[in-house]
Amino acid sequence: MDVTRRERADVVLMDIRMPGTDGIAATREICTDPALAGVKVVILTTFEQDEYVFRALRAGACGFLGKGAEPHELLSAVRVAAAGDALLSPAAAKGLIRRFRTHDGGTAGGADGEGRPVPGLDVLTVREREVLALIAGGLSNDEIAGRLTVSPLTVKTHVNRTMGKLGARDRAQLVVAAYESGLVRPGTGAGGDGGSGTSG
Repeated sequence: MDVTRRERADVVLMDIRMPGTDGIAATREICTDPALAGVKVVILTTFEQDEYVFRALRAGACGFLGKGAEPHELLSAVRVAAAGDALLSPAAAKGLIRRFRTHDGGTAGGADGEGRPVPGLDVLTVREREVLALIAGGLSNDEIAGRLTVSPLTVKTHVNRTMGKLGARDRAQLVVAAYESGLVRPGTGAGGDGGSGTSG
């Protein structure tokens, strides 16, 4: 926290397992501090082994990067995070949710799998819900624009309005909201051939 404030960082690369304060708690502290509202947190992880990534996303991280990433991948990740995009592929998003449901007692979807209420989701327009589902599938604005046959600028407007209504810091938190609410479910994400996965 002190280093983040002192250096006025734009992007923080955070390890989950650290001495003292763990990475999830540190991420939560950064992402809930109004003075650090513009700071993006990228989690460094071994994806196949680390079951805590989704908790970090819920804490406010904008995505994750494997610890074996090459220098050019690290640079690209920092740029993506700084631009406000989520570092989540469709497969990664689905894998994170599956892991969350398995290891967190199924609370993401509730006992009946219908999802838990997400404040503001009921005030989204049909188009905003559709865009949200496509974001959860890992699609970029350009890809969403192609899927919906609209301009990227129109998609950006929908994304910004959806973030405002849901109180989301970035696209990663939109992914979390989409899955936690049951709007999109693991295995039915918008990035595949099975449709948008929307529930209404």
